[in-house]
Amino acid sequence: MNFALVFTTNVVRKAYRFLFPSRKFCNGNFNSGDEPHLGFPHLEDDDIASIDRVRSRFSESGAASRVLKALQQEDSVFDTKSSALDELNNVRVSGLLVRDVLVGILRNLSCDDNNKARFAKLAYRFFLWSREQEGFRHTVDSYHLLMKIFAECGEYKAMWRLVDEMVQDGYPTTARTFNLLICSCGEAGLAKQAVVQFIKSKAFNYRPFKHSYNAILNALLGVKQYGLIEWVYEQMLEDGFSPDVVTYNVLMWTNYRLGKMDRFDRLFDEMARDGLSPDLYTYNVLLHILGRGNKPLAALTTLNHMKEVGVEPSVIHFTTLIDGLSRARNLEACKYFLDEMVRVGCTPDVVCYTVMITGYVVAGELEKAKEMFRDMTSKGQLPNVFTYNSMIRGLCMAGEFREACWLLKEMESRGCNPNFVVYSTLVSYLRKAGKLGEARKVIRDMVKKGHYVHLVPKMMKYRR
Repeated sequence: MNFALVFTTNVVRKAYRFLFPSRKFCNGNFNSGDEPHLGFPHLEDDDIASIDRVRSRFSESGAASRVLKALQQEDSVFDTKSSALDELNNVRVSGLLVRDVLVGILRNLSCDDNNKARFAKLAYRFFLWSREQEGFRHTVDSYHLLMKIFAECGEYKAMWRLVDEMVQDGYPTTARTFNLLICSCGEAGLAKQAVVQFIKSKAFNYRPFKHSYNAILNALLGVKQYGLIEWVYEQMLEDGFSPDVVTYNVLMWTNYRLGKMDRFDRLFDEMARDGLSPDLYTYNVLLHILGRGNKPLAALTTLNHMKEVGVEPSVIHFTTLIDGLSRARNLEACKYFLDEMVRVGCTPDVVCYTVMITGYVVAGELEKAKEMFRDMTSKGQLPNVFTYNSMIRGLCMAGEFREACWLLKEMESRGCNPNFVVYSTLVSYLRKAGKLGEARKVIRDMVKKGHYVHLVPKMMKYRR
């Protein structure tokens, strides 16, 4: 099958940020989304997983709370001796305590933009103090959290020094380390310096990638440094490394995002000449492009071709296609492929249903969204927080606020905790409708349950 015939140069030349259903689903904004996963290991491969998720559900332990209070009492952040910390009794330093304290500092940072330099110094002071405690040794996660604090405080030189400390102390720098640095470098010149350092670094643990270049390419993809991706690829070839399917997946996606569909086609053909077959993630990219390009017939041909070559389309492939088509506002085609996946024995999951529901909500077809919501629950698929957020937004858009508030209570009764996007969506629409009392009640209930208390000031600033 010649995909050069399928992907014309007119296919989605203007690529927007999109919601790729790789189980990193839905940020609550109907017009944006995530980069595709492409099957690579997540960069958040630490125990902390995602720092933002840790921060959102952070709850101070008693020991962490005492440490944070002691840090706030410090008279001079420049004093390397930490008397207030030394006076703490019955506080055993552990990896969990260090994480809770550093996440607590991150949490305070989100509420106070005026003392960033102080927060950075206090975090480093605690880091040094805890390292000196008998029997304790920092983990890579601790270094990454401190790097995140430095990044949010604009202390970029401190970040680089911390990486040097990691290496000197015998810790490996990982793809996560590289990602934190590259996200903070800003300008392309600084980003290239970070890339060069990691290419040359012997301490770079690039596993599970084949070599350091693939790890770097994957990280650059996550932060949309498309120009650097091409440069790294050229360096890779000069160093005698051959591209594999992972490399080609990154390069093809990069050229799609840059609107270079001719280059995309050449890379696809080049991959075949190298004896490499498209993998599951290559087909994900292809189906996304066809969906966004509103080419359902070409997508159907691709699905049939996958079966012919022994690659069985999964729920992720169908969901990727449906998501792209929904963004192209072809909901009729979305419903066709939803029915088709059921016909071939592929069961839609909560992500697939949420994509359909979101598409109907964006199109203003609330009744069809409700019908899809009922259908998924009747078939045993439990809605997740993103499904509820789409439904609540749709109900608010239609002025059905009573039903929206009822749905908020229902999701809580089912053990599905609302995230901040759910609360802020409901509060924002209530305020726009002039229902200030109901909006305040939602905020009071949220605070009473201990949810996102530190973000209440941000919510109160929303314009009516």
